Parts: sequence; structure tokens; C-alpha cells
Amino acid sequence: MKTVVLISAIAEWKAVKEIFPQLEIVNSAYGESAKLNLVGYDLKLYHSGWGKIASAGMMQYVVDHDQPDLVINLGTCGGFEGLVEQGDVILVERTFIYDIVELMGDLNIIDYYASTLDLSWLPQPYPHPVRPGMIASADSDLPPNKIASLKAYGAIVGDWESGALAWVAAKNEQKLLILRGVSDLVSEEVGEAYDNLALFEERTKEVMRTLIRQLPDWLKSIEAG
Repeated sequence: MKTVVLISAIAEWKAVKEIFPQLEIVNSAYGESAKLNLVGYDLKLYHSGWGKIASAGMMQYVVDHDQPDLVINLGTCGGFEGLVEQGDVILVERTFIYDIVELMGDLNIIDYYASTLDLSWLPQPYPHPVRPGMIASADSDLPPNKIASLKAYGAIVGDWESGALAWVAAKNEQKLLILRGVSDLVSEEVGEAYDNLALFEERTKEVMRTLIRQLPDWLKSIEAG
């Protein structure tokens, strides 16, 4: 099974390089890349970059250049206080993008750029505990004043990239698995990591260590299924 692993944020990619200091880093079209043999699984790692633009471009590049059987996106997300806990791993089932503003008509942009991931191929029971759910994406950290409306739409967490990755993958009929660990919580008043970059970076290391440690079990389960 030809598998590509996308790592988005700078802090997430930095954490991966700290976990695997022996990685031979090369440059790709959108950032750094490396090959990794993880417990017998040959993986291609890409630092895909943060935000919608880099994510969409990277996904299309990987589909065209690598033609993988499976793309996995590992990373962090902000959790909505009261719905998830810090450290939860989110299995993304649906995505939408909430920061596009249209003022000239009545186009339903949220639905247009929403994606439902086809996970029918993913064997159950899952090898590790996850919280299946919807993620809201934007080129923005989660604004506390939008948390209530995002909750009302069904989201439980938010990030910068999943919406774009899922939308482009769906257009290409590319099998995609998104696993995001909750690094910090955001309420309708405040985000615990806002103005505290050190907290986010430390939590990111914890999340990435967990996701990398669990990854072989996901791959084993997928191959067995």
C-alpha cells in the first residue's frame, strides 16, 4: 500500500523531525519531504504547509506526483470547550470552511466547500480510541465569537487545513484519513493557547508523538481490512 503522510503546521513538522532525527530531508514543490520506514511500513512524508492554499496545492501535487493508495493527514486542532477534551484524537468525518464571505448573492458557500469523507474502507473496531466528528477549517485560529455558530453547524473542533485537503481529495477520488489531536481548547470567551505559543508548541509535540506512535496500528488495521 503506497502511503503518503501530510504534516501541515510548522510546529507539527518540527515535532516529527525531532521524533525522527535521522530523517534525510529533501525539498519538494511545497516544502520539505522525507522517506520513512516505520515498523516495516514505507512512508513518504511531506511538510504540506499551513492554510488552505498550501493544503490544496499539496494534495493535488501528491495525487499527481505520487499517485498514492492512501493519504494520511496527521496534526493538531483546537477543540471546542465542553465538547472535547485536550488530548482527544479526532477522526475527521466531515469538513467545512467558514471564513469565505460572500456579500453579492445567496450562494451557500459553506455547503459548497463542505466534504464528507468516505471512510467505509476503514475497518472497525478502530485500533485506538478516537472521537469521530466534524471539523471547521479557516485561514485563522478559532475566533471565540464564532464558536457558538460553529457548534450549531455541528463542528466539535477547528483547524486551518482539513477542509481544503478533504475537498481536493474528494475531487480526485483520493482515499484520505485525517487524524487530528486536540492541542488546546477554545471557549466562547478565550483560547487557552492564545498569546501562549510555548503551550501550543509543547502540546503539539505531545499530539504528534501520540499520532506517530499509533500510526503503525492504523496501517496494520487498514491492510488487514
